Amino acid sequence: MWDPNKYLAFADHRGRPFYELLSRVDARSPRRVVDLGCGPGNLTVSLAERWPDAVLEASDSSPEMVEAARERGLDAGRQDVRDWTPKPDTDVVVSNATLQWVPEHRELLRRWPAQLPSGAWIAVQVPGNFDASSHAVVRDLASSDRWSRLLPDAPFRESKVVDDPTDYAGLLADAGCAVDAWETTYVQQLTGENPVLEWITGTALRPVKDALSTPEWDRFREELVPLLDEAYPRRPDGSTFFPFRRIFVVAQVQ
Repeated sequence: MWDPNKYLAFADHRGRPFYELLSRVDARSPRRVVDLGCGPGNLTVSLAERWPDAVLEASDSSPEMVEAARERGLDAGRQDVRDWTPKPDTDVVVSNATLQWVPEHRELLRRWPAQLPSGAWIAVQVPGNFDASSHAVVRDLASSDRWSRLLPDAPFRESKVVDDPTDYAGLLADAGCAVDAWETTYVQQLTGENPVLEWITGTALRPVKDALSTPEWDRFREELVPLLDEAYPRRPDGSTFFPFRRIFVVAQVQ
């Protein structure tokens, strides 16, 4: 289950890639703008502000996130991104930090250009940090003898969850798009007690939490603390540097 409040605890850090992604979308007067994986809607509202004359279509697979988005005034619906089909007037499709949860997302990126009108934009951002220490520590702990029985389906056991920018550029170019793809590693300066644990609790650890009882989840978190502290030592000023790689793809249908 997604916790919108936990996710929003790092809203500034999570929001920056969204705005940098959208800065490369040069749609002037889109008819319909779609946000697939809108989350709590805090970023989606900026799409309505940028394109006030467009129909805004927002969806998420999490009922908790949809409820939070509706509380912001968005007409958000619950939908699995794999089930989405663009309406004929769709001119902008945005998916921010969502497709990494969808193993079939490469097929979706091949399919969408053929379903969209000429000139439409596809803007996608996914985390590219599955080789990072934060995920390696979780994978190792989840695979250990004491946890593997309880977590047989823990996510991200393999690091090849997403591709490199070049791979996505090739995929979308072959699908008939002009493509702009890049990656950025943000050195995020986090504060507070166990900040990296709190960060991944709002995202990568969500399925782990869902699979465990409350006492088991508390114990799993406790075991993660020293491992993450070693991987991400606290600085003398009390903050923690947390490098985070993200992959961006902006494509225009030709």
